[in-house]
Amino acid sequence: MQKKVLVLCGGFSAEREVSLTSGRGIAEALETKGYQILLHDLTSAQGLLKDIKSFKPNVVFNALHGNWGEDGAIQGFLDLLQIPYTHSSMAASCLGMNKSVTKKIAAAYGIKVAESETLTYAQFLENGTQIEFPYVVKPQSDGSSVGVYIVRHEDDVKSVFYKDLKRLLLVEKYIAGRELTVAVINGKACAVTELKMESGFYDYKAKYTSGITRHILPAPIPPEVAQTAMAYAEKIHQVLGCNTVSRSDFRYNEKDGVVFLEINTNPGMTPLSLVPEQAKYIGLSYEDLCQKLVENATCRKI
Repeated sequence: MQKKVLVLCGGFSAEREVSLTSGRGIAEALETKGYQILLHDLTSAQGLLKDIKSFKPNVVFNALHGNWGEDGAIQGFLDLLQIPYTHSSMAASCLGMNKSVTKKIAAAYGIKVAESETLTYAQFLENGTQIEFPYVVKPQSDGSSVGVYIVRHEDDVKSVFYKDLKRLLLVEKYIAGRELTVAVINGKACAVTELKMESGFYDYKAKYTSGITRHILPAPIPPEVAQTAMAYAEKIHQVLGCNTVSRSDFRYNEKDGVVFLEINTNPGMTPLSLVPEQAKYIGLSYEDLCQKLVENATCRKI
């Protein structure tokens, strides 16, 4: 019997457009594999429930990015409905989306992380931070480098702005060096990619604008550095309990070594995305990767 897959994309986060691009590519890939597909642009819970009731999917492919899609919200919703979904569980998604918690877990398992502190935007404005210049300010729970600032000196502090004074921020020591990323599929690291930007850092624009960032695969780094990055990526994937796919980001320089930045438990699947690129590098096509995610889909059992 033909399996029905509802591809869930769009959503309410700042990464909505990226999610829509991912969703369209995933739907096309799964159709080539013989699945019956319904592409759903999430704009309301009522609309999603209506499509679930009429389509009766066997699996939901979670192509949402950012808040509501990666933070455990949609996962808990689908757990209650008892519909298997791709990527990580509610618990793993909650942990992975919270950068402060993830860093503490990583450090507890011997993964090197940068010095950091967590505080509200109001606290940052009033008292500053204990982290010495240069440092990075980012939302504690957002993806795709949305709202990230590099603060190198006092004048840069004025550029940091968020609308919500209660917003929780992660302030961490800036690690100079090379930007590395590692995809993990079924618990095994694929490879290490180095990301080289024309200028600035690997922000939202650099991630999703063609030509701005070069992906060098495999990264031209010493074998022991690659082994450390891959081992770190496998370890954090394992201890968080990620399902099927994750991607971890690192900085590397000779002084600090490999430093873990964050994990993405629901990485992008656009034409510029890193996980499909690394999957292809190890011989797994985009279509096969999408199929693997569908066949490994699960939910918490009542």
